[in-house]
Formats: sequence, C-alpha cells, structure tokens
Amino acid sequence: MPKRFMKRYLPTPEKVQSIKTLHFLGDILHEPNLWHINRHCVARAFLIGVWFCFIPMPFQMVAAAFFAIWFNANLPLSVALVWISNPLTMPPIFYFNYKVGAWILDRPVLPFEFQPNWHWVSTRLFEIGIPLYLGSLLMATLGACAGYLAVQYFWRRKVRSDWQLRRRLRIKP
Repeated sequence: MPKRFMKRYLPTPEKVQSIKTLHFLGDILHEPNLWHINRHCVARAFLIGVWFCFIPMPFQMVAAAFFAIWFNANLPLSVALVWISNPLTMPPIFYFNYKVGAWILDRPVLPFEFQPNWHWVSTRLFEIGIPLYLGSLLMATLGACAGYLAVQYFWRRKVRSDWQLRRRLRIKP
C-alpha cells in the first residue's frame, strides 16, 4: 500500500494532540496503535470509516473516531473515510440505500416530494426511514467488508511484489 502517500497526507499524532479542544480525551490520543500505518490498522480503519459513511446519522466522524479508538484502527484514516459521503455524494448514496431497502422489504419506491410541515415529516419518516436504514445497514456492511478485504489483499500483493523484486535484484550479478 502507499504508506508514504498516507504518511504525507494524514496528520501527525503531535498535530492532533496539540489541538486544545481534544485535550478532554487525555491520554487516549497518545496510544501508538491509533497512528500506525500497517495492514491491520489500515484495514480496520477502512472497515470503520466505510461503514459509517453509509449510515445516515449526524456526527458520523465522532462515531467513527470512537470506534477507531475502541478497535485500535488508524484514527485519522477512519475519520477521513467517513467523508466518502459528503454533501455532494449523500443524496445518491442514501437514495440507492433507500431503493435497496425498499426492494428487500418488497415496498414500492416512493416518489421524491417534500412538504415542510410536521404531518408530512411524521408520516413519511416512518415510510422512508425503515427502508432507508435497512438498505443503509446492508450496504454499509457490504461496503465495509469489501474495503477491509481489498486493503488486506492489495497490501499483501504489494508486499509480495516488493519481495520478489528484491529477490530478483539480489540474484542479478
């Protein structure tokens, strides 16, 4: 994997630890496993970050950070991956999740309409919310597992090719 690329763009532990608003976390940010860039930490970061990017909820980054700390994943990468679902990509991602959930529940896909009143929100939230969250949970799980397995596979592949290249260079006179 592009370890140097990640080290170049991810913040350093010292930079994050110097942020005064994060001092309430105490020594948690001093845990070295949260900053390692190795196959296992990065794969867990992909699992966590991609899973939370598919879940429609407020404060996705906070949840991803909490789980990254809990599972000793790379903290900055977990939080950064949540931004796969940004304000531009959220509508298509969540609409697709809704369609998947409606398909699983065998419900018709409701046409898009919005009325800014409480009655509409209370009735449509139930009709749209259940398929949306079911589809989101399914797509989050599939996407997170695919990301985890892809990192594991490509990281191992890169290490193998590097070893083979070194072996060929040693054999050459």
